[in-house]
Amino acid sequence: MLALQWNTKMGTIGGDVLSGIQTSIEKAEKNYKGLVIANEGANFSAGANVGLIFMLAVEQEYDELDMAIRLFQNTVMRARYSGVPVVLAPHGLTLGGGCELSLHSDKVCAAAETYTGLVELGLGLIPGGGGTKEFVLRASDEIQHGEPENLPLQNRFMTIATAKVATSAHEAYELGIYRKGHDEIVMNQSRRIAQAKRSVIEMYDRGYVQPVQRNDIKVLGRSALGALLAGINGMEKANYATEHDALVARKLAYVMCGGDLSEPTLVSEQYLLDLERRLFCRFAAKGKLWSGFNRL
Repeated sequence: MLALQWNTKMGTIGGDVLSGIQTSIEKAEKNYKGLVIANEGANFSAGANVGLIFMLAVEQEYDELDMAIRLFQNTVMRARYSGVPVVLAPHGLTLGGGCELSLHSDKVCAAAETYTGLVELGLGLIPGGGGTKEFVLRASDEIQHGEPENLPLQNRFMTIATAKVATSAHEAYELGIYRKGHDEIVMNQSRRIAQAKRSVIEMYDRGYVQPVQRNDIKVLGRSALGALLAGINGMEKANYATEHDALVARKLAYVMCGGDLSEPTLVSEQYLLDLERRLFCRFAAKGKLWSGFNRL
């Protein structure tokens, strides 16, 4: 069993942490039954290093920005598709990139007092570390026969667009971040890492099989995009959203619908990751980040 921990006050995720996660997964695959990602700080993680993103955008280092986002995406996908189980044991603030790590782990053993969500829209960004992709994937899996296909997508879109944060681990089930019947809540925070270790061993002993990347994600294209854009315009006109909020929400809708597709289409995870990364970097290149960062 291998455990990766870091001990900064806010648990900011930067290049060193991402490299550490990838190295830990590699070591776990060679020598251990699995990996637990956790820390003993005040919070699990307040998200990615926003200051670095801002600096790269200001200095117009767009290739570096693309590489930084690509590194984050590659890391969460490495966790999802590793050869051994990867279990997250979050607590306290688990926002942005921390939430994206949760979405891509094999299992989450969260402290009851965990506050998690994709908060990037509050900073004038779209989730670029795989969070948008994962919500589209889950919305695709939630489509029910006889119900409107765009309903799960609309719900997932609103969760990101309003930067909702679960006020407890239990509420994270309702937001679709944690999976009912799979992810666990640990009432005693000091026991979450021990429970995560047990979960890794149980998954390994049952015969863990490395997952295969998905290429059957149903995106809805222009029909769903039109409905989302109409809703965004209504919120902007009613002064429920600022002009900049509406602009970012439109970019989010574009990604979550799979781009400008004429009809519903099955796409791969990598297709959606590339789309969200390109939109993120293009937004930065056009100087659209400033309004969001001015709120900090």
